[in-house]
Amino acid sequence: MNHERDGEARRRVLTTACALGPSGLSQGTSGNVSERVEGGFVITPSGLAYDHLEPEDVVFVAMDGSVPEGQNEPSSEWRIHRDVYAARADAGGIVHAHPPYATTLACLGRDLPAVHYMIAVAGGDSVRCGGYATFGTEELSRATLVALEGRKACLMQNHGLCALGTDVASAMSIAREIEIVAGIYLRALAVGEPIILDAEEMARVAAKFATYGKGERRRR
Repeated sequence: MNHERDGEARRRVLTTACALGPSGLSQGTSGNVSERVEGGFVITPSGLAYDHLEPEDVVFVAMDGSVPEGQNEPSSEWRIHRDVYAARADAGGIVHAHPPYATTLACLGRDLPAVHYMIAVAGGDSVRCGGYATFGTEELSRATLVALEGRKACLMQNHGLCALGTDVASAMSIAREIEIVAGIYLRALAVGEPIILDAEEMARVAAKFATYGKGERRRR
């Protein structure tokens, strides 16, 4: 394990975790954040207020689920993070949170459809809602992996939202965007039946997203 790099990852995880509350994605100690490092990942500890932590309080968890002696207890949802990293080579950071709009949909057991094209940031034309299981269990981890198949975000029934990215910053960005779209969807439902973008349009959006922001800077 590269301790210098591990320390940088702990700082990024803590900074992101401290942003959960101000961003409205979670309250108190709910939600958890991790980033992949050599040999495993670093994740927020269980039950501790994030704004009172130091980077060394963030916990290293090996891919076999073991935690070196002398560390804090990892988040109760560490298994989801471990299993996503094991299954998804594209996952470099994970944010799990309880944002109000996305969680409202999750409590209804409803997928989030393509009510707005920005849902494409999650890698498809919907954000699926995975089946319910008790928090911290292997069953919940399995349900989350199924809902995340081919996606970068999913809802967790009667629970919350899980988002992954190439790093913890991109995972946070996706989580925020999906919460915004969930809010738009719920507000639209309160007025009438929203128009859902079809698969053909979402394919066009996905193609544009694949190159968005990657063009060469124009010469003056």
